Amino acid sequence: MFARLILGFIAFLLTLVILAAGAAGVAIAVTYPKLPSLDVLTDYRPKIPLRVYTSDGVQIGEFGEEKRAFTRIQDVPQLMKQAILAAEDERFYQHGGVDYMGVLRAASGNLVSGRTQSGASTITMQVAKNFFLSSEKTFTRKFNEALLAFKIEHNLSKDQILELYVNQIYLGQRAYGFAAAALTYYGKPLKELSVGEFAMLAGLPKAPSSYNPVVNPDRARLRQRYVLRRMKELNFITEDQYQQAVEEPIRLATRKEDFSVPAQYVAEMVRQIMVSRYQEAAYTQGFRVYTTIRSDHQQWAFDALRDGLMDYDRRHSYRGPESFIDLKPLTADNRDEALDEALAAIRDSGDLQPGVVLEASSNQVKVYLRGGEEVVVKGNGLSFARSALSKKLTPAQQIRSGSVVRLEKSDKGEWRIVQMPRVEGAFVATDSRTGAILALVGGFDFNRNHYNRVTQAWRQPGSSFKPFVYSAALEKGMTASTLINDAPLVIDPQTLGGQRWSPKNYDGKFAGMMTMRQALTRSKNLVSVRILMAVGTDYAQDYLQRFGFMPKQHPAYLTMALGAGMVTPLQMAEAYSVFANGGYRVKSYFIERIEDERGYVVARTAPLVAGQNAPQAIDPRNAFIMTSMMRDVVRYGTATRAMSLGRGDLAGKTGTTNDARDAWFAGYNPDIVGVAWMGFDDNKPLGGGETGGGAALPIWIGYMQHALKHLPEVDQPIPAGLVEQAGAGSRGGSEYYYQEYQRPNPALGLNNRSSDAADNRGDQTEGQDTARDAVENVKELLF
Repeated sequence: MFARLILGFIAFLLTLVILAAGAAGVAIAVTYPKLPSLDVLTDYRPKIPLRVYTSDGVQIGEFGEEKRAFTRIQDVPQLMKQAILAAEDERFYQHGGVDYMGVLRAASGNLVSGRTQSGASTITMQVAKNFFLSSEKTFTRKFNEALLAFKIEHNLSKDQILELYVNQIYLGQRAYGFAAAALTYYGKPLKELSVGEFAMLAGLPKAPSSYNPVVNPDRARLRQRYVLRRMKELNFITEDQYQQAVEEPIRLATRKEDFSVPAQYVAEMVRQIMVSRYQEAAYTQGFRVYTTIRSDHQQWAFDALRDGLMDYDRRHSYRGPESFIDLKPLTADNRDEALDEALAAIRDSGDLQPGVVLEASSNQVKVYLRGGEEVVVKGNGLSFARSALSKKLTPAQQIRSGSVVRLEKSDKGEWRIVQMPRVEGAFVATDSRTGAILALVGGFDFNRNHYNRVTQAWRQPGSSFKPFVYSAALEKGMTASTLINDAPLVIDPQTLGGQRWSPKNYDGKFAGMMTMRQALTRSKNLVSVRILMAVGTDYAQDYLQRFGFMPKQHPAYLTMALGAGMVTPLQMAEAYSVFANGGYRVKSYFIERIEDERGYVVARTAPLVAGQNAPQAIDPRNAFIMTSMMRDVVRYGTATRAMSLGRGDLAGKTGTTNDARDAWFAGYNPDIVGVAWMGFDDNKPLGGGETGGGAALPIWIGYMQHALKHLPEVDQPIPAGLVEQAGAGSRGGSEYYYQEYQRPNPALGLNNRSSDAADNRGDQTEGQDTARDAVENVKELLF
C-alpha cells in the first residue's frame, strides 16, 4: 500500500514535470520566434557624445546626454574584467547564458519571501535586459530575459557579450560603460586605475545610486570590500593586493572644473558648428573635433584675461557681499549641512570660491567654505574689502555674520577676500600666416554668461582703428614722414554735412606740425581726422574692405578716423594679421579636423596661407611701413609697457573710446596676432582714467610673455620697391618711401603717391599726375 502511494506520488511528479516541460516547450516555441533581432548587438552603435579637443589632444568639451567612451574588450584591463566577474557573474565563461544554480537559489529565495526580490541575472541576461527589456521584476520578463540570453549566447562570443556589457551598463553620474565611469569618478583612463578602483566600479551595476562613491561613500566602500573579497576568493588577486586595496583611501576626481584647460567658449563654438552640420546626430555619433587651439596658449590667455579683469576690479572699490544667509535658525547639528546646501547653488569661478562669514571683526573674518573647511582671513587678505568691515555701512554693504563672500588663495597660501568682477573682457590670438586661432577667451566666466565677446560683441575700436586709415593714406600719396598740423579743428556742417563737430585729442593739448609716424605713435586724434579728410571718407570706407571690415559697420563719416564704427575682437585680429604677414588676407578658423567614432577624418579645414593661396590685400610695402610705425607705438608711444617683454619685433596700437567705454590693444609680431578688449556689457564707462594702454595692454602682455618666450625675434626684410632713408624716421631712425612715385618734400613735408600704384598697374606719368592731385588735396585739408 505504501509502495503504491510512493509510486503514485512519483508518477504525479513526473506528470507535472512533463506537463511543465511541455508548457515550457510550447512557451519557448511560441515566444522564441518573436524575440527581437540581435542586429542592435551585432552592429552595436552606442550613443557616444561629441568630444572637443585642442590641437595637442587635450579634451576641452563634451556634449551629449550620455557620457560614453567605447572600449574594445582587448583594451579592458584584465583586473577590471575579473572584478566584474567577481561582482556579477563568476561562472560567465562556463554557463550558456543562464546560471541554473543561481536561478534555483534565487527562485527558492523568492518563494520563501513571497515576492521577486532577486533574479540571479548573468552578464548575458543583463545585456538582454539593458538592450531589449524593461526593469520590472516579473516572471514573464525573467522568462523572456532567459530566452534572449540563450539567443545571444548562440550568436555572439563570450568576449563580444562582455564587450557589450562593459560599454553599455549604466554606472551613475550620467556615465555609461566602465571607461566613461573611470573618467567620471577618478578622472583617469581605465588602464590607470588601481585594484581598489576596479572593485569600486565593478560594484556599481547592482545599484548605481546606492553604491555611488560621490553620493554614498560609506555604502560604496562596503560594496567595494565585498567585490575585493570575492576577487581574493576566486584567486584573481593575492592577499597583499587585497590588503592594499582595502586600506587605499577613496580619491575621487575633483569637480571644480569639467576639463583641465578652460576653453568653454571654444567648445561651445564647435558645438554650434557641429549641430548646424549634423543636427542631433552630432550628440550621439562619437564625433571628435580637433580645434586649432593650443592647450598651453589657451591657459596663458585665460589666466591673462582673468588677471587683467581682477586687476581692474582691485583698482576700483569693493562692492560688498554677494548675498546673505540668516544663521540664527541654524543649530550645531544642522549648520554644516545647511551651509553646504546654500553654497552648492553658487559655482566656483576658477580659483574664486564662495564662502559664508561666520564671524567678522575689524581685523579678521572667519569664513565657512563648501565641505566644512573654516578659514580665517586677516592682514593683507582684508586689504581690498577692509572698507566693508565698517559698522557705519548698511547691512547689505557690510561684511558680517551670514555674508556670502568670495575667497582666493594667494601664491603664498594665504586667503584673501575678493569679488567677481562685473567688468568683462575678451582675448583672442591667431597665427598671422594662416588665421588659425591659438587661444580664445570670450569673457571672465563662461558659466556666468555664455555671451562670447570675441565673436559677438560689436564695440567701437577707438584709436586701435587708426592704422587702417593711415594705411589708406599711404595708398593716397602720403608717407610716414608727411607733416600734418595737430591744431584745433572745427568741422562746418554746411561744408561736410551733419552736426558741427570739434574733435579733441585725448590729453586736450595740441602739438603743432608733426609727421604721420609721430601722430600714430602719440595717437593724435586731430591729425587722424585731417588725414581722413585728405584721403576721403568714401575711399577709406572702400579701402577698409581689404581688411575684412564691412561698409555698413563703418559709415563714411570723419568719425571713422577715431574708430567710431563697430568691430569684434576677432575681426580686429584678422585685420591686424594683414599687417603682420606682409599684406595677405587670411581668414580665422578654429576647427582643424573632424573625426568619426572610428578615427577617420570626415572633414578638414583648408586654410588660406600668406604667401601661398591667400589673396594680397595691401601692398607689401604698405604693410611693412605700417608695421614700422606701429613698432614705434610700442617703443615710444602709448604701448611702451610692452617693452617689458624685451623684444624688438613687437608692433601694435592702443585704443580708448569716448568716456573710456572700451579699452583695446591689438598687437603682433610676425608670428602671432593678439587682441585684448575690456569694457562693460551695458556699455557704461570704465571710469578712473582707464585707457587701452592701462587696461587692455597688460592682458596682451600677460599672454605674449609666455607665447613668445621661446620664439626668436623676427627681423622682417625690406620689401622690393622701398627706398630706405637713414635718419629720416622717428628719433633718428630710418624712413621708407615707395620707389616709384613717393618723394620726400622737405619744404611741405608732403610725399606723393598714386593710389593707382598700389594696384601695380597704370602708367607712371598718369600715376605722377594723380600724386600731384593728392598733394593739392593734402595742402588744402591738412594745414
